[in-house]
Amino acid sequence: MSGDLPLNINIKEPRWDQGTFMGRAQHFFMVTDPRNVLLSSEVLEDARVTVENYRLGIIKPGLTEDELWRAKYIYDSAFHPDTGEKMLLVGRMSAQVPMNMTITGCMLTFYRTTPAVVFWQWVNQSFNAIVNYTNRSGDAAISMNQLGAAYVSATTGAVVTALGLKSLTKHLPPIMGRFVPFAAVAAANCINIPFMRQRELKYGIPVSDAEGKRLGESTKAAQQAIVQVVVSRIGMAVPAMAIPPVIMNALEKKAFMKRFPVLNAPVQVGLVGLCLVFATPLCCALFPQKSSMKVSSLEPELQENIRQSNPNITTVYFNKGL
Repeated sequence: MSGDLPLNINIKEPRWDQGTFMGRAQHFFMVTDPRNVLLSSEVLEDARVTVENYRLGIIKPGLTEDELWRAKYIYDSAFHPDTGEKMLLVGRMSAQVPMNMTITGCMLTFYRTTPAVVFWQWVNQSFNAIVNYTNRSGDAAISMNQLGAAYVSATTGAVVTALGLKSLTKHLPPIMGRFVPFAAVAAANCINIPFMRQRELKYGIPVSDAEGKRLGESTKAAQQAIVQVVVSRIGMAVPAMAIPPVIMNALEKKAFMKRFPVLNAPVQVGLVGLCLVFATPLCCALFPQKSSMKVSSLEPELQENIRQSNPNITTVYFNKGL
């Protein structure tokens, strides 16, 4: 060992207390920081080496605690917590704000014609499919057939919902039509996430004790994890898809916006981005990343196995995904 940094810093866990909402919010502001998207492969690799070496008791000379935590958050932003593999760039949580502000802004701007609705819902669900696959819980593989079924089902659900609501809002005040994309996104999340993570619902996700020792796989834990992620994702969309339409509805009546209609899309995208910078980490923080469940709520067979091998354990933990 070299350097003065102690080896007892628990970088397996976030830096802030995950038992509180504010602690989780601080953690996710770091994880979803859009600047992480710009980091080079060399920086990511250096962070990975720093983190993995520290876990093995090897400390880079001169490494400070702040530098260690920075490396940990760079590592967490780019590598899957269960598999350790580097995640697709656009699927990382740090890409959520720049990607979603562009797609959501366009969905809210180009909602008046059927081709535009279909195209932007398709783009959004293509992006969501990548995000849901990239941030799945557990280390089990998912087949291309499962991916395809999830993708087609979610895209179809979003488009049908959007077109159905669009036709219903024809005789309502114009502002109501602006909320159609949000309803479609909410419906699609309820379809896309469970479909994309259907293998977890069938075979379960890893559950462990407080020290991280794997105890088995649970479908009950998978159900809880997926419900929490669906709620968080819909929550993320609420500010970005509910606030800008109200503002834009007022702005479009102004003479300045009527003279320069080309500003509509950039202003909409900017407003969405401003909302997402705060909504993304705050909604990720609604539930602990390391979620928990009482042993008594697990499947009977898994309960029995845990009680036989670890009779003192009353609570299990699992990565809920994002």
